[in-house]
Amino acid sequence: MESPSQKMRPVPEVVPPVLVLGLGNVLLGDDGVGCEVLRRTSEKYTGVPEVEFIDGGTQGLALLGYLAERRTLVLLDAFASGKSPGEVTVLTKREILKPGASRATTAHEGNAGELLAVAQLLGELPQQVLLVGIEPERVRTELGLSVNVAAAVPAACDRACEIIDHALCECVALVCG
Repeated sequence: MESPSQKMRPVPEVVPPVLVLGLGNVLLGDDGVGCEVLRRTSEKYTGVPEVEFIDGGTQGLALLGYLAERRTLVLLDAFASGKSPGEVTVLTKREILKPGASRATTAHEGNAGELLAVAQLLGELPQQVLLVGIEPERVRTELGLSVNVAAAVPAACDRACEIIDHALCECVALVCG
């Protein structure tokens, strides 16, 4: 028979080592592309417990709690860098955290650079961080993606899946190695 203290002990929750975080505001046109890439990418990993998908929307720094204890973080977002609309860019943790790179690049509060900088200060930054971004064409009040950005979604999904698959292989190697 269990003692009262055994009944009250919380069951430790296992945190999946890979977090895929979609960012953006679907009410602002192309700014919502991260959420669309997240939706499509997550379909491939249904039932894979090592990967967690979260639609972070515009929560900014409120997402910090989700980063702790992760090995890999994949951010999906609109990323305005002056390239052609719809161009897919992949940035590493180092590139995102580079001084001067934390300027706001989208319309939502707290961009990926700011989120990662605070996580780093708190010692909760995942070992591997990558951003899969699509250059927006229009960030304004409207539903739906512009033609160029919508056309880039499959390529962004492919890049995200490559990164996730690589992260999963590394997790298996750590467990089996």
